Amino acid sequence: MTRTLPAGLVASAVVSASSANLGPGFDSLGMALSLCDEIVVETTGSGLAVVVEGEGADQVPLGPEHLVVRAIERGLHAAGVKAAGLVVRCRNDIPHSRGLGSSAAAVVSGLAAVNGLVAQTDTRPFSESDLIQLAAEFEGHPDNAAAAVLGGAVVSWVDRHAGRPDYRAVPLTLHPDIHLFAAIPEERSSTAETRVLLPAHVSHEDARFNLSRAALLVVALTQRPELLMAATEDVLHQPQRAPAMPASAEYLRLLRRHNVAATLSGAGPSLIVLGTEPELPGEAVEYGIANGFVIQKMTAGNGVRWRPGVAVAR
Repeated sequence: MTRTLPAGLVASAVVSASSANLGPGFDSLGMALSLCDEIVVETTGSGLAVVVEGEGADQVPLGPEHLVVRAIERGLHAAGVKAAGLVVRCRNDIPHSRGLGSSAAAVVSGLAAVNGLVAQTDTRPFSESDLIQLAAEFEGHPDNAAAAVLGGAVVSWVDRHAGRPDYRAVPLTLHPDIHLFAAIPEERSSTAETRVLLPAHVSHEDARFNLSRAALLVVALTQRPELLMAATEDVLHQPQRAPAMPASAEYLRLLRRHNVAATLSGAGPSLIVLGTEPELPGEAVEYGIANGFVIQKMTAGNGVRWRPGVAVAR
């Protein structure tokens, strides 16, 4: 029998943005970034109220279809509890529809907030593995979700047992000499819209190329950052997505001509740079700004943080 949580419980969660793929690691490699969203959830006697500040405040739905609310409801169901009513407050710094993991962050934050609620009862909170599984079920692949849960860089994969996908991930220890930058355009994109540009089949030669680069990227991220240029090469998804985001594709080409290890961030249109220099070349920065990109220096983001109450350090 599903138990109803008492009114007046409060929980909060802070979750990082993320960049998926990192070039060749399609749907497998990811990295958390130092942009964060925060939510505060309170159980009430009835109804639903959603308040959003920051990114997406004027664009996202403010009802049960809101992604954070859907994640909370999924988490409550998985925990075997329910809430008669909810107040959900979101403060968003992660840009929406830019390839920076805003949807994964929304899902992970909602699930993590459920941990903060049930921790005030005798129900066991979700483990990191539970959070990755539940969050990845929303998107069908675990790269962004795993990065948002674990923080830092991650390798993720899918085990299939009797047709049910089990989403798994392990963290990587990022080399301290790697510097991160994001180039974020005003233009928006949709993962669903750009995924249809990808062919159903690829050649053995292209698959072999990406396998070698993805394996090399693990080495470059953890031990040999001087290999990042070669390790971030990709032939399976970035060239195919380029026609849908010509400004990002051109900026990507320019950065790489300057020997900067840049890739599309997820499905784009943002770019992520995994550099060995503390600053980007001046000409590359000037070009990006002139063409509508906001260049932000970042660090690797933390794993999701949750707690009963509202004080979570961002």
